Amino acid sequence: MKQSKTNALRYLDTLRIPYKIFSYDIDDGKIDGISVCEKIDGNPLTFFKTLVTIDKKNGVFVFLVPVLEELDLKKASKLVKEKSLQLLPVKELFALTGYHRGGCSPIALKKNFKIYVDSSIENISTIIISGGKIGIVIQIQVEDFLDVTRAKVNSLTL
Repeated sequence: MKQSKTNALRYLDTLRIPYKIFSYDIDDGKIDGISVCEKIDGNPLTFFKTLVTIDKKNGVFVFLVPVLEELDLKKASKLVKEKSLQLLPVKELFALTGYHRGGCSPIALKKNFKIYVDSSIENISTIIISGGKIGIVIQIQVEDFLDVTRAKVNSLTL
């Protein structure tokens, strides 16, 4: 069966950036980062989840952290110079990003949100992220990921 292209994949194709697609079964309902990492036999140190946050003035910030880690909202708030951040309610995710929960890619978001990635990315050569649809993740070179997303690298975990 031919895999349909997501906005993230089409964007990478346009830029001629190589990537590897991993598909996984979603029938069991387990679409969290750790479960998906296990399903594709991925290395949890290279597998990052995308978390979308919002501040009190409706400013949106995107953070990527390894699946085994938790985003430190205090560090994140300080980094973006806001008093506090909270995770974006799931019901608002698609309207703002163009992606659904479990398939939110930091690539080809609806708007050019500021993106931050945990500094552990400096210890790896490839990163696995959502491919833009539940059931698909992609692996790309860290250098390409940073070029495409313009992500800023900072310590983001607890």
